[in-house]
Amino acid sequence: SLWMEEMNLEETFKKLQETVESLETDSISLEDSFTKYEEGMRLLKSCHDKIDMVEKKVLSLNEAGDLDEF
Repeated sequence: SLWMEEMNLEETFKKLQETVESLETDSISLEDSFTKYEEGMRLLKSCHDKIDMVEKKVLSLNEAGDLDEF
């Protein structure tokens, strides 16, 4: 979704943590837990994609010789 694309990595991790915490509560209904699980999986994919994009940028900088270390 669009709001996920607009969040930075730190915000996405924070939202993922909140989602996990809500899944760990005993008061959540089964239906809500499925919804939260799906949201968590989308957030996890978003984190992975953002990290992958950063890694590719760093690798391309290294190959160009513009950046030697992090």
